[in-house]
Amino acid sequence: MASSDAITPSSLAPAAPRGHRAAVIASFLGWTLDAFDFFLVVFALTAIAKEFHKTDAELALTITVTLAFRPVGAFIFGLMADRYGRKLPLMIDLVFFSIVEVATGFAPNYVTFFILRALFGIGMGGEWGVGASLAMEKAPKARRGVLSGLLQEGYATGYLLAAVCYFFVFPRWGWRPMFFIGGLPALLAVFVRFRVEESEVWQRTRHKDWSSLGRGIASHWKLFLYLTLLMAGMNFVSHGTQDMYPTFLQRDWGFSPQKRAALTAFSMIGAIIGGVTFGYLSDRIGRRRSIVLALLLAILMIPIWAFSQSLAGLVIGAFAMQFMVQGAWGVIPAHITELSPDSVRGFLPGFAYQCGVLIASSVAYLEAIFAARTSYAQSMAIVAVTVFSAAAIIAWAGRERHAVEFG
Repeated sequence: MASSDAITPSSLAPAAPRGHRAAVIASFLGWTLDAFDFFLVVFALTAIAKEFHKTDAELALTITVTLAFRPVGAFIFGLMADRYGRKLPLMIDLVFFSIVEVATGFAPNYVTFFILRALFGIGMGGEWGVGASLAMEKAPKARRGVLSGLLQEGYATGYLLAAVCYFFVFPRWGWRPMFFIGGLPALLAVFVRFRVEESEVWQRTRHKDWSSLGRGIASHWKLFLYLTLLMAGMNFVSHGTQDMYPTFLQRDWGFSPQKRAALTAFSMIGAIIGGVTFGYLSDRIGRRRSIVLALLLAILMIPIWAFSQSLAGLVIGAFAMQFMVQGAWGVIPAHITELSPDSVRGFLPGFAYQCGVLIASSVAYLEAIFAARTSYAQSMAIVAVTVFSAAAIIAWAGRERHAVEFG
């Protein structure tokens, strides 16, 4: 049971969110910069592998380790968010993963690179849960879905920016300088410090000590298991269609770095539009229906996305696929924060999300292994139809608390 330090009569009234724009902007930019740093490895995978004398699959393992360590960050920073508030953990996390990202650009060998990507996973795992809880607690409930879509598409925006960075920086200076740009999130911490207000919901439902927080978390173990299963399915969906896509364009289509970056960037425009569209739709028809609709439509996109014989078809398939994939994802921040009780919202959705990432973390490695025996097109298509179907079933089997009042 949550405990509140507030004892005034006004604390019994529903909390009125203030400053939601700054909170959404900060959370959006944090997730954007997180994704930007993550996808630099995706774009430069073959070049980094060549420099370190490793195979595609061995380098893809560093993507897996990043994903696998994200629950560690969600655990640490999520606990801090429910105990000490949303702002402080968010600022610490932004500075931490900025330092790690810059250090990645100096990695002298594969082992060092591998370790740094694990550390980056801790920082990446901490940002989403804290940022999402802060933004969704401050968002007006009538617009929670569309703002959820905007927040989540910070991920697609980061992917797009990584593509732009790869397009301009890599051909001239190689992969290392791209990671130096990853120091920018440290500046965002200054914005959070001076412009973002603490969550009123947390102030009303904060725990007085660690033992009460622990009891609150333990009492919701069934919800945690369901959210973990849902997020495993959703992360198979996103990472199964994104992480090895630039490699697919290089190996199966022979695309140059510039062409890979351009097409991936275009697909992320579809992702951003899809995330906001389905987030808006979820405010009207509900969270589960919107997620399932997007995933079922994504299944229909697989033939043209993976097996198109023309460049025009490939471009259309890339755009449409990410429109649907990120359409489903755009609903997620609102959906799982609404399902989570006020007193553990900083910890529960973020940790469940990242545990789902851990379960799905092998997808890039598995696709690379399967592709070595067939092709990237066949490997990614088989994974896509499987995980889209599974995620749709899991989402529909759960419940929702559409537009519930926080606090």
